[in-house]
Amino acid sequence: MDNNRNFLITIALSVLILTLWQVFYMNPRIEAQRETAQIEERQAAETAPAGTASSGENSDIPSPSGGDGAVPGTASQSAAPLDRAAAVAGSARVKIDTPRISGSINLTGARLDDLLLKDYRVTVEKDSPNIQLLNPSTGPDGYYVETGYVGGEAAGTLPGPSTEWTLAEGETLTPSSPVTLSYTNEKGLTFKRTFSVDENYMFTVSDTVENASGAAVALRNYGRTTRIGTPKTSGIYILHEGLIGVTGEEGLQEIDYSDVEEEKIRKPAKSSDGWLGITDKYWAVTMVPRTGQDFQPRYTYSGDGKPRYQADYLTDEFMISDGASTTSELMVFAGAKETNVVDAYEDDRGIRQFELLIDWGWFYFITKPMFYLIDWLFKLLGNFGVAILATTVVVKLIFFPLANKSYKSMANMKKVQPAMMEIREKYADDKMKQQQAMMELYKKEKINPIAGCWPILIQIPVFFALYKVLYVTIEMRHAPFFGWIQDLSAPDPTSIFNLFGLLPYDVPAFLLIGVWPLIMGITMFLQMRMNPTPPDPTQAMIFNWMPVIFTFMLATFPAGLVIYWAWNNFLSIVQQGVIMKRQGAKIELWDNLAGLFKKKPKPAE
Repeated sequence: MDNNRNFLITIALSVLILTLWQVFYMNPRIEAQRETAQIEERQAAETAPAGTASSGENSDIPSPSGGDGAVPGTASQSAAPLDRAAAVAGSARVKIDTPRISGSINLTGARLDDLLLKDYRVTVEKDSPNIQLLNPSTGPDGYYVETGYVGGEAAGTLPGPSTEWTLAEGETLTPSSPVTLSYTNEKGLTFKRTFSVDENYMFTVSDTVENASGAAVALRNYGRTTRIGTPKTSGIYILHEGLIGVTGEEGLQEIDYSDVEEEKIRKPAKSSDGWLGITDKYWAVTMVPRTGQDFQPRYTYSGDGKPRYQADYLTDEFMISDGASTTSELMVFAGAKETNVVDAYEDDRGIRQFELLIDWGWFYFITKPMFYLIDWLFKLLGNFGVAILATTVVVKLIFFPLANKSYKSMANMKKVQPAMMEIREKYADDKMKQQQAMMELYKKEKINPIAGCWPILIQIPVFFALYKVLYVTIEMRHAPFFGWIQDLSAPDPTSIFNLFGLLPYDVPAFLLIGVWPLIMGITMFLQMRMNPTPPDPTQAMIFNWMPVIFTFMLATFPAGLVIYWAWNNFLSIVQQGVIMKRQGAKIELWDNLAGLFKKKPKPAE
């Protein structure tokens, strides 16, 4: 009965994994496809011509602070979007060139809207184009960062989306050479905007306002990250993609694109520190307003012409006396969400909870240490796949005492099987006495009947932590193993149904049962055959089919995760076999395998 109980617990945990896979992987993919179809229908129904793009933000959007000021913008345009090259060439620009990024600053609006990541490509191919992170608003998929001012009539025409700035100092923005732009309005206000950038992905925008208007003026500073068009997302619930920020007492705000479409506007409480922006799976664009200056954060959606998503902030009003000047500062992160880089920005620049830009999940206390372990082993061994194998060994060593005790208990359970069968036969009609006799036997032999479940219980949180690491960290993106595995974060690309590429045709995605999923299924099958086949026919059927089900299920998971599972199964087989041999318990593996080829006797009629 106790073996059956342990087996049923194993089945329940397996069903749990299958359910979580359905809920967190398949259902979101189906929902994402449904949402994409709905978005396309909405776009087709718009009065504006299909494919129109917005050049900025609607002028009638209310102020985030709820006051008289408003985050300004230009109205939507009905002209067809330009291609990216034409959009970049359509305005005067200042070049950006650093070791890791390239692009330009648009002198119209002094906005960051042209940025390429030198270290990352679209695919694993060496000639694949670089990732285009920011794009002009007049091109396809506009994505940009902009800062400006709002104020009353006394301040005159203030810097905004259509302001034409002049290059005052510098030629090319590099880590060692900042550039300064200048603009003077009709009231005598002079704005000097200095851009600087570090070796990675952080821009610093420093604005100095000099007042020579003859009177004091009141201004507010705004910043916004705007994205035009609904981006493609992974559609998996374990990963957030969309609007994000950490501000005020509310802390972390994660808003999916579909959620902000329904809400139209979300306005958290005012804050004096923090950050906000838009995040993808591997990339992010966020703004960090100057600490100590109160501002109103806001997240909005507009669907005129083409969907537009925006994270913005508006500072409280501040006064500049005649003849005086004031300086404000904004940091802009635009790049890859590399763990070490993001953590360094939080520590060195004092950005509150900036590490949450990477979605470590609720179990970050397991997920993040596991990443650091894999990353350290990668630097030591030079291959992320080998680092995953080494991590499995480290995890095995950490839990070795507990697993050892568990396997010993399982071995002892096998040794007392005859005594257990006698008790069941002796007290077949008295379940209470049967249970009491079993407990006495466990106590005498020092057996824990549920010890056999511990290896599985331990493996589940480690499995999901590794899944999270493989899925959300950019360090795993396009990381090769050996042979055909060139991206550990993607599924095994081979399939048994075309003989692993030998036959000249592609197979449907659900039939991509590659080499590593097969290896995982075989090792799982062998591990389960270490134990006696359950006498109940239903349990035996589940026992036989579970490796097949898991093979199909894990075929869609990242290859790194499948490699981990297969390697973990192999180590478990070796460990369990050694312990059972030392305890004098019979290893059922060989008899079970031989039994598969024996002719089954026909049932008596």
